[in-house]
Amino acid sequence: MGMNVTKCGRSAVIDRRRIVAGGLAAVAFGIARPAVAQGAYPSRSIRVIVPFAPGGPSDIIARIVADALYQPLGQSLIVENRPGGGANIGIGLAARAEPDGYTLLVTTSAIVINPSLYKSIPFDPVKSFAPISDLAISSQLISTMPDFASSLAEFITKAKAAPGKYNYSSPGLGTQAQLTVELLKLRAGIDITHVPFSGGPPAVQALLTGTVQLVGNAVPTAESLAREGKIRALAVSGEKRWPSLPSVPTLIESGYPGFVTDTFAGMFAPAGTPQAVVDRLAKAVKDVMANPETIAKVRKAGFQPIGGGPEVLAARVAREVAFNKDVVTKAGIQPR
Repeated sequence: MGMNVTKCGRSAVIDRRRIVAGGLAAVAFGIARPAVAQGAYPSRSIRVIVPFAPGGPSDIIARIVADALYQPLGQSLIVENRPGGGANIGIGLAARAEPDGYTLLVTTSAIVINPSLYKSIPFDPVKSFAPISDLAISSQLISTMPDFASSLAEFITKAKAAPGKYNYSSPGLGTQAQLTVELLKLRAGIDITHVPFSGGPPAVQALLTGTVQLVGNAVPTAESLAREGKIRALAVSGEKRWPSLPSVPTLIESGYPGFVTDTFAGMFAPAGTPQAVVDRLAKAVKDVMANPETIAKVRKAGFQPIGGGPEVLAARVAREVAFNKDVVTKAGIQPR
């Protein structure tokens, strides 16, 4: 598969999946860590694997965080884009890397979705990685055309009246957007057909051209069209309303208690990374994610910063792996 490598000068890009953050996390993940090598960490540049092509959400967040991390770490982080296999190629590469703190992973929710979508993957989302930090989240936006429905309730009513008549688009098979709409189908009791596309923009274009009547997509892809009134945002999938779309209700507010399906970006290191390295990285990430400049850049990219530590990310991974498995099973999605 293709590889895109970028040295961010004073920039650093960090991946989500592989750094364990403490004695308690080590016990929880059942990982024995080697002793820290002599000398201060880091003493050279750090490779950051992003399992997607340049310009995607995880790539953007990784570059923002990497740039901010140059100052506390004193070393450049080299972004290495390794797309392919639904992110499995890049994630697997990171899983097999030397656990010395010089290879990191930044990824989105593929790490917790893919175990349910593929019969075989080259990593275990829990055992293969040491979590470093939850970096940021972005909600899914469920939208239709303004002349089709004025609310989610109206869309549901139309769909129930004509089972199988309507279609919805998503950025692709196994994306958080697809699972969000599939869960909505289950919760609302509607029958609409999935039409997957290769990315967010073509999925939205399918709505604009009338190919589909509903689209599920990450907020950054569709929010400008929603603000301009070209599409109607019916609901967001987060716990709270999205700051730039304050009039759009959450799915919880729309009558679906507990319905939250955020896309997260996280940083990981390979399992077995020394505790001192994990602690160093986790502390640096926590500090930069509290920096107003970093916060502004993350929000501009369409995410909300988190900066939760290793325990927070470990809990998210365990929770979302189980949640996604349940959705995939109930929706009847067959593993590939």
